Amino acid sequence: MNPSEQIDQLIAGLIDWRGDTLGGIRKTILAADPDIVEEWKWMGSPVWCLDGNIVVGNAHKDKVKLTFSHGASLPDPDNLFNNGFGGKVWRAIDMFEGDTLNEGALKELVRAAIDYNQAKKKKKAAAGAKPRTQV
Repeated sequence: MNPSEQIDQLIAGLIDWRGDTLGGIRKTILAADPDIVEEWKWMGSPVWCLDGNIVVGNAHKDKVKLTFSHGASLPDPDNLFNNGFGGKVWRAIDMFEGDTLNEGALKELVRAAIDYNQAKKKKKAAAGAKPRTQV
């Protein structure tokens, strides 16, 4: 199975509110940018990527958790993050039964994560560039 099929299977297997929630979140994430790629990592976690990891989605017993790989570096004007403030890198959104998520704000957060990944990639490429020699 490819990663998208594995994510389909995961969502279908969640027969309670978590399946609906993760399925809706998935659609919103994919709608943020047509180049986002779905991956299946860490022994069973859906991961959405573009020039690096953007966000990991996990269904836990009582919540759906979205962990943004570089969330601490992202603007969050709509205050979507509600977990992970003690760390220096990641931030998370924990969704519980009955919670609603602002889809527009989530798309903007995903786009900010993509921008972060692309800037990091450009910086890394520039650092690896060999200096020109003058003739």
